[in-house]
Amino acid sequence: MAQGFMYILKCSDNSYYTGSTINLEKRLNEHFEGMGPNYTKSRRPVFLAYYEIFDKIKDAARREKQIKGWSRAKKELLIKGLLDELIIISNSKKKL
Repeated sequence: MAQGFMYILKCSDNSYYTGSTINLEKRLNEHFEGMGPNYTKSRRPVFLAYYEIFDKIKDAARREKQIKGWSRAKKELLIKGLLDELIIISNSKKKL
């Protein structure tokens, strides 16, 4: 199985795009050059805000799906590395 990456891009309109790939450098270049999905193509420039490495692409895709369901606030905590706060928010009844 190929190694996988889950990544989060910050777009020029301050929105976030989450994706997964087996070749992070190639995929980022596609986003940067406007050859990625319409979402990022219309919001360039985009910047890599965060990424995680997985042993298997299916695990990266699973993580992508999980994070796509998160609120902006939770994504920002992850990007900033504020994992304790992220755990508290994730376990609380009040969702951000």
